[in-house]
Amino acid sequence: MHCHAAELGGGSGCFVSPKLRDNWRFGIYLKSFGVSRRELLEKGDQLLVDRVSESLAGSKLVGKAVLLALDGAIGGNGGIDFERTEIYVPDEFVAEAAARHTNLLFGASVNPCRKDALERLEWAKKHDAVLVKWIPSIMDIDPENPKIIPFYRKLVELKLPLLTHAGKERSFSSSNDALCDPDRLRLPLNLGVTVIAAHIASTGKYHGERSEDRLARLMREYPNLYSDISSLTQLNRLLYLKKALTRPEFSGRLLYGSDFPLINTALVSPWYYCARLTPKRIISISGTKNPWDRDVLLKQALGTPAEIFDRPRQLLGQ
Repeated sequence: MHCHAAELGGGSGCFVSPKLRDNWRFGIYLKSFGVSRRELLEKGDQLLVDRVSESLAGSKLVGKAVLLALDGAIGGNGGIDFERTEIYVPDEFVAEAAARHTNLLFGASVNPCRKDALERLEWAKKHDAVLVKWIPSIMDIDPENPKIIPFYRKLVELKLPLLTHAGKERSFSSSNDALCDPDRLRLPLNLGVTVIAAHIASTGKYHGERSEDRLARLMREYPNLYSDISSLTQLNRLLYLKKALTRPEFSGRLLYGSDFPLINTALVSPWYYCARLTPKRIISISGTKNPWDRDVLLKQALGTPAEIFDRPRQLLGQ
């Protein structure tokens, strides 16, 4: 689970802000997907999804991936405010892609501030969505806002888990990190929503407390709270996978996630773990061409048990 898409809007309805397109990060993202701006403009955004599916089909260890839509920031009229939106990947685009590729699952994204948010949740469920994805810090969502209680109740009714970013966000040109404080998730948790706080809320502090400590405390209180291990082998998070696997609060609550395409960049390498892995193991993993297999092998080598890799299938009913 936890696989991203990024498109240029070639007839797909997708949108990337000029600010993000001009940011140094965007070229790296496209390269990690195995596409170029020119190819996307010439062949359309479906090319990127096709490349993701082809890469996944070449994996010996990963059978399916949840491809994530991403809704935008919402304006006063209840529709998308493109002036405040960094990236928009429509549900319709991802649902169609998942319908075309048997190894891709539909991860919907609905901003609860939309005037038609409940209807869009119903649409997503009817089109086989397996979860709903948020990045509150760039979608301008306050998870503890009582106005979105009806949205949370609809998630419970439809049995759709909420995968939401927690902790600091540095993959975009700007973000309001205060909205990703794990403690803001108490409202949906109290209402019975199955919440998956991404990346064990790694990096950042809130009110002087480390973000992952705030999430760990919530884990003790709420059995409907989970987290994923996506991005935890990145260069900027080298110690976090060990924390996730050894802290008792996260036991039985962790899900395998890749954060594709970031696993296919210089941010992730077994060479960063020379103190923990043998040279032979490092060479073997780094020589694995398929990025999905390389990600699994690295996380296995660092002690990730089999049940974490299997738990997404169980939780999402796949």
